[in-house]
Amino acid sequence: MVIVMRHKATDEEVAQVVGQIESLGFKAHLSSGEERTVIGVIGDERPVEPETFEVLPGVEKALRILKPYKLASRDFHPDDSVVRINGHSLGGQQVIIMAGPCSVESREQLMDAAAAVKAAGAHVLRGGAFKPRTSPYAFQGLGLKGLELLREARDEFRLPIVTEVMSPQEVTLVAQYADVLQVGSRNMQNFALLHAVGEIQKPVLLKRGLMATIEELLMAAEYILSHGNTRVILCERGIRTFETATRNTFDINAIPVLKSLTHLPVIADPSHGTGKWELVAPIARAAVAAGADGVIVEVHADPAHALSDGAQSLTPDNFNKLVSQVRCVAQAIGRTV
Repeated sequence: MVIVMRHKATDEEVAQVVGQIESLGFKAHLSSGEERTVIGVIGDERPVEPETFEVLPGVEKALRILKPYKLASRDFHPDDSVVRINGHSLGGQQVIIMAGPCSVESREQLMDAAAAVKAAGAHVLRGGAFKPRTSPYAFQGLGLKGLELLREARDEFRLPIVTEVMSPQEVTLVAQYADVLQVGSRNMQNFALLHAVGEIQKPVLLKRGLMATIEELLMAAEYILSHGNTRVILCERGIRTFETATRNTFDINAIPVLKSLTHLPVIADPSHGTGKWELVAPIARAAVAAGADGVIVEVHADPAHALSDGAQSLTPDNFNKLVSQVRCVAQAIGRTV
């Protein structure tokens, strides 16, 4: 249920509504806009009638949210949410580009990639310090050393960092180095991890699971939002289907569907969505045309010798071309890069 306060409702009236919500055993979640304050009732409010709150001073109306994801729904928050990452606004008019290597392999490799993506126009540097891999024998990342290198690159190139966190125990450590915490597709329904990143109050990039529905993705986001962390970014990165021509099937439909269902910003990962470097730019262009608020792309100076995901990594030259193409598409639909 959401409770919409009247225009210019006083702080005392808002506090009275919150008190009533909590007295009934629910949690209150406030969303304050320029015109009105909206209060979400968190919990199973089905036994409670909207009239319980509509009689309170300052209340304009109370509405049930029928969707299982309450805080992520546009019913609760009609306007687009904007997540700010060190001066960049994700979810507004600007299309944000995140780029960098799949894995941090060495200082030289990371610095070369950071310099290249910065020069091409990337806003955020991506790089994996901890890597979940299908095979236990594959490169698993440099761990703490990788985080330290990411911070060095962040400071040198003035690029905020997004990197993956794989377990609740790692959240505090990774949050000391990263500007955005990534929850990977394999961990989308790691509920202990979702609780942990919800409590840390840093931006969270939540990737859609390999075989997850859109509703399951939004319910995963709900876990994070329920802790009061509103800075959630959704990522469509392709799903597993019967098709074998590409690594995954990039669900372009998911972008406008998500934009209609949720106020949260949505970005696209065409690297994992296709698994083939030559398909990354076309899908990036399509994603922006479909309404994506950003793209996250893998870039490596020497993809043939990358320790992970070389087949889907762009060279710096090809990444530079992608940025130019995405900029043209964004301008065509009234956005900027």
